[in-house]
Amino acid sequence: MSYIAGKYDVAVIGAGHAGCEAGLATARLGMKTLIFSISLEAIANMPCNPHIGGSSKGHLVREIDSLGGEMGKNIDKTMIQIKMLNTSKGPAVHSLRAQADRKKYQAEMKHTLEKQENLEVKQGEIVNIQVENGKVTAVETDVGAIYKVKAVIVATGTYLRGKIFIGDFSKESGPDGVSASNELSNCLKKLGISLIRFKTGTPARINRRSIDLSKMEIQKGDQGIEAFSFENEPKEFEQVDCYLTYTNQKTHDIIRKNLHRSPLYAGMIEGTGPRYCPSIEDKVVRFSEKPRHQAFVEPVGLDTEEMYIQGMSSSLPEDVQIALYHTIPGLEKAEFTRPAYAIEYDCIDPSNLKLSLEYKGIDGLFMAGQINGTSGYEEAGCQGLMAGINCVQKIKGKPPIILDRTQAYIGVLIDDIVTKGTNEPYRMMTSRAEYRLLLRQDNADLRLTEIGHEIGLISEERYQKFKMKKEKIEKEIERLKQMTVKPSNEVNQFLKENRNIRIINGYKDV
Repeated sequence: MSYIAGKYDVAVIGAGHAGCEAGLATARLGMKTLIFSISLEAIANMPCNPHIGGSSKGHLVREIDSLGGEMGKNIDKTMIQIKMLNTSKGPAVHSLRAQADRKKYQAEMKHTLEKQENLEVKQGEIVNIQVENGKVTAVETDVGAIYKVKAVIVATGTYLRGKIFIGDFSKESGPDGVSASNELSNCLKKLGISLIRFKTGTPARINRRSIDLSKMEIQKGDQGIEAFSFENEPKEFEQVDCYLTYTNQKTHDIIRKNLHRSPLYAGMIEGTGPRYCPSIEDKVVRFSEKPRHQAFVEPVGLDTEEMYIQGMSSSLPEDVQIALYHTIPGLEKAEFTRPAYAIEYDCIDPSNLKLSLEYKGIDGLFMAGQINGTSGYEEAGCQGLMAGINCVQKIKGKPPIILDRTQAYIGVLIDDIVTKGTNEPYRMMTSRAEYRLLLRQDNADLRLTEIGHEIGLISEERYQKFKMKKEKIEKEIERLKQMTVKPSNEVNQFLKENRNIRIINGYKDV
């Protein structure tokens, strides 16, 4: 028996990285908001690698922060290692990457949601989105609770008809054994929304006590710590070590002999996988000339012995996984705590969205994250933030906030998926941004803080601090323009030491 459970402005379906940003944004902008998760323990879950940032993804986190989002602040609270990647290259591709304490990241984000004014967090499965005269009017849970709303943001991640594969074993499930969402897929189809199948995967987790770390290369964090959020000061903390090892010919032989047992190669998996994050069996087949592949061994958290084996995602049977892991230096006696698996799920063709992330033809229905055919926590988070912002703009009768490709990586991502669609899980990369020399991770605040303030997600206090920083930068640039560098011995020695040419005449930097 259905019943009317209340009236709200916005309902957010899903509380992963997209849903969290969406719910916080709408609530902070004054909308009475509901956020639903099939399991409250799955809020902000990291079912794959427990890290935030990385090449180009670090840019997205800084941009989320500059617009008033939460991801950067949350990883600053919960990081256990921090590194700036690509420092041997130009500053345009420098990108922060932090290893997170997985459980702490979840708990901190969950608590942030629970404390947020205007936001109610509920455990429940949404099975129906009611649409009348082309406009969203309500959502309904599996127990019959109907919530009247003005807009809905769908951020279901990999839960829509999620299906797990480990060899010839399969079952309907979301990540980490949480129930899949099956009825909502049927609802979307009834609304005339076409669904496609994508696939992703994750490696095994290993008990640390069974690993011989002495056979691996230590990967330490940076000495000079940087915060992700421009609002936070860097804080020193005791960083954990990560480790690097490699596959070998024995590993590859086991994989090749058992390819017929892989659901991917046996035709059991319909969905298209991410080309830029292939499984280990995919790597061995596609890059057969390579004698080895990297395997990074990374802690899952401070209060667990589980280690994540980055670069070793697989859908092979568990016995094959164990055998191939045991050929890798340091993992000869590895004890599995969780096997690797592939997961297949429903998503939409994002070319059916407006640039505001509202679905064309259904007023008030927004989509964000992996349902839009993207992959990655950071890609999801930025979409959730923009969907939340534009959902509020819609309710208030204001035009949407559309970031241009010249303004942000977020603008590149959304423009790419909406105008081109995607035939595989879309991953952000620096090469996708044609203005990447201008869109650095260190100047995200200069590019986007004013927009965040105008929207209402950047506080006046933070905005005034930003203005002071901007003025100091402008004054220093003006000072340098007036400065003349003379060809002294000291100057030329400095240039020589830094692999530059000596100067003969006075040089004025204009």
